[in-house]
Amino acid sequence: MTRETDRRSWLRAAAVSLGGLWLAGCDRLTENPKSLAVLQGAEGLTRRAQRLILDRKALAREFTPADISKVFKPNGSTNPDDPEYLAHKANGFADWKLLVDGLVDKPLSLGLADLRKLPARTQITRHDCVEGWSCIGKWTGARMGPLLDLAGLKRNARYIVLHCADTLEQTLDGTGQYYESIDLIDAYHPQTLLAYELNDRPLPVENGAPVRLRVERQLGYKQAKYVMRLEAVEDFSHISRGRGGFWEDRGYEWYAGI
Repeated sequence: MTRETDRRSWLRAAAVSLGGLWLAGCDRLTENPKSLAVLQGAEGLTRRAQRLILDRKALAREFTPADISKVFKPNGSTNPDDPEYLAHKANGFADWKLLVDGLVDKPLSLGLADLRKLPARTQITRHDCVEGWSCIGKWTGARMGPLLDLAGLKRNARYIVLHCADTLEQTLDGTGQYYESIDLIDAYHPQTLLAYELNDRPLPVENGAPVRLRVERQLGYKQAKYVMRLEAVEDFSHISRGRGGFWEDRGYEWYAGI
C-alpha cells in the first residue's frame, strides 16, 4: 500500500466515523453551540491538512473495468417530484438546460448536447458514502474547469453553488431544496465532472439524471444529483441556512475530503 493510499484510507475512515456520529446525534450536537464550534474547527483543520499534504491536483484512485460494481447503489432522492424536473424527464431531457450564472462575465444556458461538446473525461472511481458503503462506477462528463472558463469567472468568485431539482424535505423556511457547493480548487480539479453517463450509458434517474456532480476527493454527500444551475458566488452565507449545502445546513462538514 502506498503512503498516499494509506493516508486516504485513514481520512476516509475518520470521516465515516464522524458521519456516523452525525447520523446518530446530529440534532443534539447542532443545538449545542460549543459542540458545533469544535466540529466546525475540525473541518477547517481537515481541509487545510489535506491540501498541505496532497498536491492540489493529485488524483483520486482510479480502478479497472473489472472493479465496477454490478449495481451502483442509488441513495437519497431517486425520483424528484419537482414539476419542472418531471416535465424534462417526460421528454427525455431534450429541453433541459444547465444555467451557469452569478459572478460570471458570460452567463450560459447549456443543453446536454452542448455539454457533450465540452472537454470531457472518463474515470472509474469509488463513491464512499458517509453511511459506510462504497460503490465503483465509470463516469463520463464535462470537466467543470473548462466550463467555468467558458463563462468567465469574475475576480471575486470563490465558490460554485450547485442548485438541484430534488427536495428532501418540506420546511417552513423553504430550505428543503437540495444544493451543494465547492471551492475553486475542487471546481478546477481534473476529476471534477458534471457527469452525464454512468457505466457507458446515459445517467439513470435514480443516480441523478441528467447531470450530477463528481468531485472524487470528497465523500458521497458532496456529489450533488439532478443539477439544474451553477452559481458562482463570493460566499454562501446568504443561501439557505448559510453553511454551503443541504446536509451541511443540518450539521455535516462542508469539506468532506478523503
